[in-house]
Amino acid sequence: MKNRIIFTREEMLKENISKLKSRGVEVDDIAKITFRQQSKYTPDIPYALCVESVEKILSLRDIFHAVQLGIEIDRLTEKKAFEGPIQDILEQDLGLFGLDEVVGIEIAGIYGTIGETNFGDIDVNKIGIVKELNDLGKDMKSCHTFLDDIVGAVAAAASTRVAQVLSEESASLNPNIVKSSLFDL
Repeated sequence: MKNRIIFTREEMLKENISKLKSRGVEVDDIAKITFRQQSKYTPDIPYALCVESVEKILSLRDIFHAVQLGIEIDRLTEKKAFEGPIQDILEQDLGLFGLDEVVGIEIAGIYGTIGETNFGDIDVNKIGIVKELNDLGKDMKSCHTFLDDIVGAVAAAASTRVAQVLSEESASLNPNIVKSSLFDL
């Protein structure tokens, strides 16, 4: 009998949270970056919306796959499970190795170019847990080559989602807008 490979959104969220926690990352750590990034543009955003947005992103199938794969690559790198130059490239987080950023861009890209731009900001400025993971990876005892980019990208996507939710709420306050659902069209 084959192992199960398809999961519900709730199961994927739970598994992603567990896997992140095993690497020292909490949802709250990611939500703090989301809040910091989005509050530059929108003052007084509800922190709970940031947490909700991070959890929403972590429940998506493509994100599930990226989190699970990226963390596993980092874990196997720590165990020196790779051969040849790729072991050293991953272990030392070579700046010219861009596949970790590609994963990040894909995650952030679920919310379009704004998500990707937000990821670029987080990746360059390395704030909060992203900086901690990046710095820890430099000790050569732990590897966060993929994880720091994945965490930054989830925060970037969540930040973009927050902006979209707030924009939608703002637009719905316009008295000239006739409220309807997509199913009414």
